[in-house]
Amino acid sequence: MKKSSRAPEAAAGHPMHERILGAAFRAFSEDGYAGTSTLDIATRAKVSKRDLYANFGSKHAVLVACIKSRADRMGLSPDLPTPRSREMLASTLTAFAANLVRQISHPSVIATFRLAIAEAIRSPEIAQALDSAGRDATRGAVADLLASAQSSGLIGPGEPAEMATQYLGLVWEGLMVGLLLGVVATPDPAESGRRATKATAAFMQLHPDPAAVG
Repeated sequence: MKKSSRAPEAAAGHPMHERILGAAFRAFSEDGYAGTSTLDIATRAKVSKRDLYANFGSKHAVLVACIKSRADRMGLSPDLPTPRSREMLASTLTAFAANLVRQISHPSVIATFRLAIAEAIRSPEIAQALDSAGRDATRGAVADLLASAQSSGLIGPGEPAEMATQYLGLVWEGLMVGLLLGVVATPDPAESGRRATKATAAFMQLHPDPAAVG
């Protein structure tokens, strides 16, 4: 008998539902998707397999819900203040970038990205959900900030979305790849701040004050 695909949506937010997601994420992170069974998840969550299937239609549905849940919690698209000076623009960019590096570099977030990458071909909706909550939200927030800066005459013309991509590239450099491969350590707050400060200084140099240039 086919299990309802509406079950996860109906149960979302229920303590049992959240407990299953937490247990599943730990199991997937430690043992991989293939090495984790629904019994493993149910045992960790202290529920029966029947309860698990009542909340999720399959192990794969648990994985999708697990990654989407963590993507929703990332919350990387705040309303950044409209800059009134280049100094305020630089300060806002640096604070945002330092917080971004701290959040995205957290081991649980990196583990989420690894799971999404591992399942990207079979389940593109997983990668899309994570990309939307992560890269798209981040790029959008920075692009809006830079568009405001342009309107105030603090930086010159250009496509804000492309400029945001440029700035984020300066922030991350090769850090994300290193984190995903496990060959670099999670940056501490001081390193996150240093990286953000360096990226902002490079970006502001690439986009000088239009009044000064003129």
